[in-house]
Amino acid sequence: MENELVFLPLGGSGEIGMNMNLFGIGPADARKWIIVDTGVTFGGDDTPGIDLITPDHNYLLDELDEGADLLGMVLTHGHEDHIGAVAHLWPDLECDIYATPFTAELVRRKFKEVGIDDAPIRIVDLQARFELGPFDLEFITLTHSIPEPNAIAIRTEFGTLLHTGDWKLDPRPVLGSKTDAEALSELGEEGVLAMICDSTNVLSEGRSGSESDVADTLQQIVSEQKGRVAVTTFASNVSRLVSVCRAAMAADRSVCLLGRSMLRMIDVARMVDLLPEGVSFVDPKEAGYLPKDKILYLCTGSQGEERAALARIARDDHPDLVLSDGDTVIFSSKIIPGNERGIYELMNQLTDLGVSIITEEDAFVHVSGHPCRDELRDMYSWVKPRYAIPVHGEARHLREHADLAKSLGVEETLVPRNGDLIRIAPGDLRRIDEVPSGRIMIDGKILLPQGDGVIRARRQLAAEGVIVVALAVGAKNALLDGPKLFLKGVPKDDNDGDILREVIEEAVEDALGSMSKNKLGDDRDIENALRRAIRAELAPRWGKRCDIAVLVNRA
Repeated sequence: MENELVFLPLGGSGEIGMNMNLFGIGPADARKWIIVDTGVTFGGDDTPGIDLITPDHNYLLDELDEGADLLGMVLTHGHEDHIGAVAHLWPDLECDIYATPFTAELVRRKFKEVGIDDAPIRIVDLQARFELGPFDLEFITLTHSIPEPNAIAIRTEFGTLLHTGDWKLDPRPVLGSKTDAEALSELGEEGVLAMICDSTNVLSEGRSGSESDVADTLQQIVSEQKGRVAVTTFASNVSRLVSVCRAAMAADRSVCLLGRSMLRMIDVARMVDLLPEGVSFVDPKEAGYLPKDKILYLCTGSQGEERAALARIARDDHPDLVLSDGDTVIFSSKIIPGNERGIYELMNQLTDLGVSIITEEDAFVHVSGHPCRDELRDMYSWVKPRYAIPVHGEARHLREHADLAKSLGVEETLVPRNGDLIRIAPGDLRRIDEVPSGRIMIDGKILLPQGDGVIRARRQLAAEGVIVVALAVGAKNALLDGPKLFLKGVPKDDNDGDILREVIEEAVEDALGSMSKNKLGDDRDIENALRRAIRAELAPRWGKRCDIAVLVNRA
């Protein structure tokens, strides 16, 4: 079989988040693979008890079992949707991990959280170039909303690919260097076979804007406040954290950090020397003694997270901070789709405390980390790819990106979905297979496959509650004890005022009383009879089935 160059997204194509992209070289029965990014998405109301969701990597595991080689995992930057699944999936993969210093430290801490101290994390310098088997990889500096974002130039025997990761074009970044347009242009002159590119903001015309402009706005707003100031933003945006700190310093305010992820990110930034001189913080216990106009709080919770610092402040149950009339909260963030309800509830709670709220609708206090259409036009003019494969977006983003690339002279585009095995070379760009893909739920310390009955059962419990009936049956099938009932999530009364517990108890007793000794000798018969009796009473009174468990103890 002939060698070929293939691309396989297992997450992040047709959705925003959970990015996991594979590149392979070799014959179909013996490919050599690299992984670019291994991220998570977050659970929602439809996945009760699930905080994180990872890509399903079982296809890759099957490939490795059948003779394929995994050469390494390469990480573009440190956002959760690009690195959040690394420590959870690595025990199955056991490959080397390559990342720049800031991202590497974030990943190291994630391994520590799951009890792994010896993961092979290889720290590579910015703009480094190294080889993994038939892949010649080069990091190219970009700008984004987290330190050390990188595109990866992937040189192969078939030609060069550019995987952009997440990026924007910030003409005045607060931290780090500007996008290396020279390196991208040189790569374009060298010849790029295909570009795999971020699509998040393709529907937005113009440019995303600069972090420095946000910094200027924050400095002006903070200087105008007379009471306490709290700023909430994405903790991973270290540039924004630095801008807030500088705004506080200019207004003669000390900065206090509230929230674990805020503390963790600042600690990582300090470890890799990303914090500018002069930036310092006061302990929350000391901050309470400072005058209102001399303190600024940097808080987690910009997306309305129930357990974050700002939510606790809004509920007036934070141990170190009470906000009231004359205080101000600045939401230096965007509303991520799906989080609207929690964020607006949070804002209403703060308003009830008398707090003034400033959002991106009021002032330029947030800027996106992803490219708008003019920035995409610049990227295509530099790189000049023959093929375009849009990723990191929902279906509408990917399709629009493909149309834009076509209008910019790209020869051919392909809109992927997770699980599409795409041959880039030799021959024309085309989809050659669809492989198993999906999601894995992280349930505490356990990985559950998508569709597992546990999640379905939790949804049912959340919607309809549970009834447990317990009884003891003797050796001669005589009822020794019970039945005893446990009800959770079941209404107390029906519309006629009947107490449902009493109705259920009567139905259970009648059902047991009508059973023969032989029937009482079979646990399955008892379970079926009691379930039927309970549901016969609940259906006309409540209109729901409820989950019913019958526990039979044999003496």
